[in-house]
Amino acid sequence: MGAPVEQEPSDKVVRFRQSAALLRQLTEHAAVPTFLVNNNGDVFYANAAFCRLLGYEPDEVTGLGIGDIVCRSDATDAREQVAQLASGEIDGYRAERRYLRKSGGTVWVSANASVLRDERTGRPLYLIVQALDIDRQKKAEAALVESESRWNFALESARQGVWDHDNRNQRAFFSRVWRQLRGFDADEEVDGSPEGWMQRVHPDDRERILDIIRRQATGEISAHEYEYRERHKDGHWIWILSRGKVIERGTDGRPLRVLGTDTDITHLKEVEAELAGEKERFRVALESIGDGVVSTDAGGLVTFMNPIAEHLTGWRAADARGKPLTQVFTAVADDTGEPAADPVAACLARGDLFRRESDVLLVSRTGERHDIRDSAAPLKRDGEVIGAVLVFHDVTASRALQRELAHSAMHDPLTGLPNRAAFDSALQNASEQARRELREHALCFLDVDRFKAVNDRAGHAAGDELLQEIARVIRRGCRAHDIAARIGGDEFALLLPDCSLIGGRRVAEGIIEAIASLRFSRYDKTHEIGASVGITPITSTSPSPETLMSQADAACYAAKEKGRNQVALYDENTDASERVDLIA
Repeated sequence: MGAPVEQEPSDKVVRFRQSAALLRQLTEHAAVPTFLVNNNGDVFYANAAFCRLLGYEPDEVTGLGIGDIVCRSDATDAREQVAQLASGEIDGYRAERRYLRKSGGTVWVSANASVLRDERTGRPLYLIVQALDIDRQKKAEAALVESESRWNFALESARQGVWDHDNRNQRAFFSRVWRQLRGFDADEEVDGSPEGWMQRVHPDDRERILDIIRRQATGEISAHEYEYRERHKDGHWIWILSRGKVIERGTDGRPLRVLGTDTDITHLKEVEAELAGEKERFRVALESIGDGVVSTDAGGLVTFMNPIAEHLTGWRAADARGKPLTQVFTAVADDTGEPAADPVAACLARGDLFRRESDVLLVSRTGERHDIRDSAAPLKRDGEVIGAVLVFHDVTASRALQRELAHSAMHDPLTGLPNRAAFDSALQNASEQARRELREHALCFLDVDRFKAVNDRAGHAAGDELLQEIARVIRRGCRAHDIAARIGGDEFALLLPDCSLIGGRRVAEGIIEAIASLRFSRYDKTHEIGASVGITPITSTSPSPETLMSQADAACYAAKEKGRNQVALYDENTDASERVDLIA
């Protein structure tokens, strides 16, 4: 009898293994902190995001108990819920808790837990917990208590509706967001009575809510937090997370005023419904992250895209599936526009993580451009690379801010011309170039004549407007490659590359003539202004840039002394007392 023939795994089994490998890889690199707990309450797996959240190395997490992770004040409830999950009393829970960092500090998280059970026996296998970092949100909520206006702004930004029930006069206040959640107009009349509200509450939730209200009325509890369904104005049901507190009671202990917030958690409930199995839980976690994610097979063909990737690339996942990544993900260098290296190809070739050192531009299918930062990691099964996962983040806003800050740092905010720092840098480069390449440039120092009179008589706003007009005149009078800068109040400087003193004089005289022709009128008075310019050459033997600026400034002063509206040349070959020549 021959040896049994080992059958090849079916396509279904192969696809399942590939999906499991993909899910494991995505979980490990996902931004959502995730960990697994056995029936004894001990951690036996945590992904990288969870380790970063609490400050542990991966090998330090295994074996930690609930008491090692959850803050002492929350640990009892956490243990009870784990026990209920293990016993089958509940299938999952969501709670906001403080987790303990390795360093001793705490971090607030929104813990979403569920049980994975054996499909055949129903026996609980392990607990899956996703711990979303909400520390910043919790700290912000605590800080905003001191400021009602800031508190209201934060609530609106978070899409939380505010309600306020004053039982003394049977009046109720509902915020704009509260109304929007339910489909009401901002000024629409809403029945805020308990009876009117109960008519909108789902019948299956009414008794539970009434019991909470009774307990609050008797003083058994002062605060509440519960979820319920309420009918939207257009007829469909929405899920509401209601948090409230009694802030004032009468002498008999009855609540006089109850204040709280409502949050539309319909989407979260829909997500919870989708988390029926392990694969579905990982898929939702993947689609909820803020980065674009694309997976490929070993040949670089697209197998999966999340919604962020669809948005940034302009490709629908269904259309992109099976196409080469380079057709869907088109990245070019920011400075040259040349095609950038394919991160997945590099990752598959190396069999290791590929992280691009510089940002690139992603060109979408519709032609939109996004600054992105990306990396690619291999998918492996039994040590063999079976594909790759590309993760990319849109940094367009931060790059635009960086460019704006860089421009602001080197430009005068009033005139838009380069500022003193930018001009000093250009002058330094020009001086070095003149020495190195034996070239000659011209440096001009321009001071506006009779500008103070405009400022004093017409006001600083008029003076600013005049400076803007003068800047435009100066810029029009220069060559395209010349550099004109505002270096002080009414002082400007010009750097004229590859320009002789004769050429510099022509440029300066043209600018002086244009400024002198300006007629600036304010309050029925016309102001006549002018300009004085000093010029010094930049040659291979010129002194330092600081000295050059002093020479041009001295020449400008001489032009003013000679009657203004003139150009003066600094002559380095004369005595100190005579080294400024006037050029009429």
